[in-house]
This record gives sequence, C-alpha cells and structure tokens, in this order.
Amino acid sequence: MDYAILTGCVLVTGVVLALVAQWKGWRPPLLVVLAVGIAFRVLIMITSAKSEWQPVDFVNSFKPAGEAILNHQDPVLGSNGGWHFLPTIPYVYGLLLWLGIPWEIAGRLVTVVADIVLIPLVGKLAGGSKASLRAFQYACNPVAILVASVHGQVEPVALVFGVAAFVVARGPGNPDRPGMTNDLVAMVRQSVSANGLVGALRHAVGSAGGVTRQALASRPDEKPVLRRALFAGLLMGLALCAKSWPIWLIPGMLLMLPTFRARVIAFVATGIAPVFFLVTLPIFAGTPLDQLPEVIRVIQDIRPIVGEWTYSAWLVGGEWTLDQGIATFGTRLIYITLVVVAFLWRRADPIDLTTAVLLAFMVVTPRMGAQYLLWFMPFLIARPTRFAWLAVIGASFWAGYGYIYMTQYRGAEWGSLHVIWAKASIVFIPILTMAMPWGRRVSKAYPEPEGTPPQASVPAPA
Repeated sequence: MDYAILTGCVLVTGVVLALVAQWKGWRPPLLVVLAVGIAFRVLIMITSAKSEWQPVDFVNSFKPAGEAILNHQDPVLGSNGGWHFLPTIPYVYGLLLWLGIPWEIAGRLVTVVADIVLIPLVGKLAGGSKASLRAFQYACNPVAILVASVHGQVEPVALVFGVAAFVVARGPGNPDRPGMTNDLVAMVRQSVSANGLVGALRHAVGSAGGVTRQALASRPDEKPVLRRALFAGLLMGLALCAKSWPIWLIPGMLLMLPTFRARVIAFVATGIAPVFFLVTLPIFAGTPLDQLPEVIRVIQDIRPIVGEWTYSAWLVGGEWTLDQGIATFGTRLIYITLVVVAFLWRRADPIDLTTAVLLAFMVVTPRMGAQYLLWFMPFLIARPTRFAWLAVIGASFWAGYGYIYMTQYRGAEWGSLHVIWAKASIVFIPILTMAMPWGRRVSKAYPEPEGTPPQASVPAPA
C-alpha cells in the first residue's frame, strides 16, 4: 500500500471520533453522518486506486468476473473459479467497465456505494434515540472502510441487503422485538408434565394439523405485515446473491416478523432472487446450458483453505494451506456451536440473536479472510454490548495490520509477518466471546412465563 500513513491516520481518526461520540452522546444529523462516511470512504478509495499495490483477489478474481460479463461469458467459468458466487455483482462490474471506468475505481465503487447506503440503515436497525449515534459510529468504522475502500470485497453489498431486510421486516414502531413468541422448551416440559412422555407425543402428533392450519390462517389487518415479509424476503435473497454467508442472517430476519404466515412468505421470497439469477445465466451471461451443472458445482465448492485464523493458524504454523481434515472439523464445530447459540438466545431480540450467531461463527471458524470481520459490525454497533468496542478496536487493529503494514513487504518477509499475524488472532477467541450479548439472552419485550410474580414481570410494549 502506497498511502499507508494517510490510511492509518484516517482509521485512527475514525476510532477516536466514534469513541468521543459515545462519550459525549453525540446525535449528529443524517447529512453530517453521511458527509463523514462518504469523505472517509471516497478518500481511501481514491488513494487505494492510485496505489501500485492491489489486492490479489481484487485483480485476479473480481476483475475477470466483470470482464467475462462484458464479453457475454459466464463469470464463474470465465474467471477460472476465481468468482464462485452468483453473477449479480459481476453484472454491475461489467456495466461499469463498459462505461469506461478504470477497474481500480469501478471494482471499489460497487462496495463503497453499498457501504455508504449501509450507514443510515445501521441507524434504522438501532432505532430509538441513539439511531444517529450508531449510524455515525458505523460511518467511522475502520473495518468497513478497509473492506469497502481498500480491498473492494463484496461484504458491504451482502450486508446492505441483509440489514435492509431486517429493517423492513421489523417495520414501524418500538425497535425492541421479542424472539420466538412461544418458548418451545417450556411448552414441551408442560405437556410432558401434564400428559407424560407418551401422552405428550400423541398430543403433539394429533394436534399438529390443527396447529398448522391455525398458524397459516389469515388474520384481519395482516396485509401490511405480509407485504413487509415479501419485501424482506426479496432483500435477503439479494444478499444471498452477493455471497452465500448471509444464510446466517435468515433466522433473525424471520423472527422480526410477528406471525408464522409472514415468516413462511419471507422464507419463500428469499429464494426468488437467487433462483432468478441462476436460471437466467444462459440469457444474460451466455452460459451454455450443458455447463450449468459445472457452474453450480463451482459455486457450491468451498476450498478448505486454513491457516489464517485462531486455532487453524496454530495447527498449520500460520501459513495458508489446504487441509480437508481441519476444514471438516471446523465445519462440524460451526454447526454444533450455532445450534447451541440458537438455543441459548432463542428468546432474545432477533438482532441480538444474529449478533451472537455471527460472533460465535468467528470464534470457531477455521477459514478466515479479514473481510469476515465486517459481518457482525452493523449488528454489534446497532446494539452494542459491554465489550463491543474492545471487539471493534481489536478487529480494526488486526485488519489494519494486514491491509496496511503487511502490504509494505513481499515474498519471505511478508510470509514471516503473516505467520505472526495469523497466530496472533488467537486472542480474538476470548474477545469475541466476551462481546456476545450475554446479558440480553431474553428480550425485554419477551412475555414473562406463567407463574411469574407480579412485581417481577415486565410489561410488554404496546
């Protein structure tokens, strides 16, 4: 990176402004928030575009995908597997290249614009009196600036649609929302206590049809909710068109909706955009029909690259490598961990549930890119926890070291720095774990179980 000092000064300024805003309780107007966010991102985008150093995947994976669209070729096959997602973003790349915009700007313009739009959405996600404060803090977020303006990674595009889906699903009113409206575990225990295990099973089987019909039955004045559900699902589908990881956002988005019927509609609508962009590949991208199975195989393929993050870095000595054993173990650990997290936060606000899921993923994943650290940022900043800023500052320092300092070196020197960088990430296991919303496992808006003493109950918001 040719502008390391300038970039570092901008990032430090962002952290200081965000912390001072928290301390002083600033509530800047939206125009000021956007002005700060745009200034930071555009400045770093321009200096990064002028730099001789460019990220490897930005040049060797993203650019070929855009050029493939420009040449009416499949972006997955035309980039030699460098692009292994749906073609939605390469369509935009191709358009910008067709307009004659240099790739160093065009490739970053997509992510910078998305990240700017994400700023007010974080405020909307936070809601309440601190909405503008949270939007301002995201505008100053160093990880967002690095990922969008330096790396040109597409995380901001996935997040802008994912966060928008949450905002639309929640709709107007009080920003606090309960989690699932029925405590499944409590219901099972009550049924077993009343009917015995066998009787509870018979009751569950016998009443399943009636419960399903009741849940799917139409209700008066439900049209606005169903409309929100449809749009939220479509937005979440667009997030999945950018990358596959927003699948972890779907449960929280569904829980934002108040009825089972609305959740079904949102879930079905989530699949519309991905299916559309997949089946129209032969029309818009020129993909031969007989090569569609190969495109799907490449999109589904996840290379077992490990060695950059926490325990996998220590297992392989801090160097990138392909290790199917570690990757398989890590994948299974992710699934087990997320099931446990979903159970522990089952009655939490859906945003807190999502924050917990994303942070837990970071703790146990064996695969990592610095851009992954942006996944949880909008949710953690919108509803910060006690140790949120320890996680934000730590992630910013780690990402900044990789993007700014390590890029001053090449070859063996870079490799030795990478070993230190990768192994040092082990400190994030306790930091990210502490940053999880442990104190908000039960939403304030969640109805108290039966039998709660009157003096201990918390009235649900209207």
